Amino acid sequence: MLNETASREAPVPVGTGPTPYPAQEPRPSWRRRWVALGPGVALCAGAAGLALAGGLLLPTVSPLLIAIVLGPALCNVVPLPAVFSRGLAFAARKLLRLGIVLLGLQLVLSDILRLGSGMIAVVVVTVLAGLVGTMFIGRLLGIGVTQRLLIACGFSICGAAAVAAADGVVDAEEEEVVTAVALVVIFGTLMIPAVPLAAEALGLSTTQTGLWAGGSIHEVAQVVAVGGTVGGAALGLAVVVKLARVLLLAPVIAVLSWRRRRVRADLPAGAKRPPLIPLFVVGFLAMAVLRTTGLLPDAVLAGARTAQTTLLAAAMFALGCGVRIQTLSRVGVRPFLLASGSTAVVAGVSLVGVLAVT
Repeated sequence: MLNETASREAPVPVGTGPTPYPAQEPRPSWRRRWVALGPGVALCAGAAGLALAGGLLLPTVSPLLIAIVLGPALCNVVPLPAVFSRGLAFAARKLLRLGIVLLGLQLVLSDILRLGSGMIAVVVVTVLAGLVGTMFIGRLLGIGVTQRLLIACGFSICGAAAVAAADGVVDAEEEEVVTAVALVVIFGTLMIPAVPLAAEALGLSTTQTGLWAGGSIHEVAQVVAVGGTVGGAALGLAVVVKLARVLLLAPVIAVLSWRRRRVRADLPAGAKRPPLIPLFVVGFLAMAVLRTTGLLPDAVLAGARTAQTTLLAAAMFALGCGVRIQTLSRVGVRPFLLASGSTAVVAGVSLVGVLAVT
């Protein structure tokens, strides 16, 4: 009995037991955790505020693009102390997922249905062709599968938000994530003048240009910039087509999560498996359905839009803080070749589809 009592009262050795913390150290309180997150989150909030102010001064430039540029501009000039790292990581994942949930409030499913079956088919084929084509080209270039997936999602669906959403289920390396985000910014920005110029050279109508812009350009904000310069009905059409592509983020991420569950099916009993459908994807779809009901007043939608932009800007800044010039120079030319090929596939398939249905 003495031996049994001593055994029961013996301290648990450090590194064992159900918690990841040593037995002699209490689990950090919520207050301590938030204190640790505070500096990085505050920095992201300040950057998001600057990005929003910049968007007001330059209406044709998205706050998200400004935030993405602010991150590397700051971190490549002034090395950030380690005290900011936990808050930046929190913003890059948690705040971004919350922003993606609120992004669903931009979707009115009835508007997408009014595009017609032909244009909806073009959107689906464009996204699928972009995903498959990017994966195939990346394989020929010898690029790793996770890097290919991030670039494929970003260029085929909705830019940096899709990159980060995909990273949430495939656990890519930080270098791969920041490379994909940087490529989205570079190539998406180049398409802002390129699409209108190409449309004029091809003799496309305003309607066709709007549909093509929505079907081919990476970021929602970049689509708005192009639609605004073309004028007429192009802006509305471009945004609706782009949001139809955004809607496909949900099934694509669900498929990636399902495939990851299959890969990790041999995990030991009790090990945590990824969810079949990530919670933020469920929230994204729920917000789209809620918006479609028409129950939300304009004031609520306006507030949600501001909150969504702020959250995504903070997350984009956090992601941008991981972009190092040395990193981009180290990855070599192959990701840039893949980004060029992906852009060509998405733009080409979309253009053929638009010409076929109009």
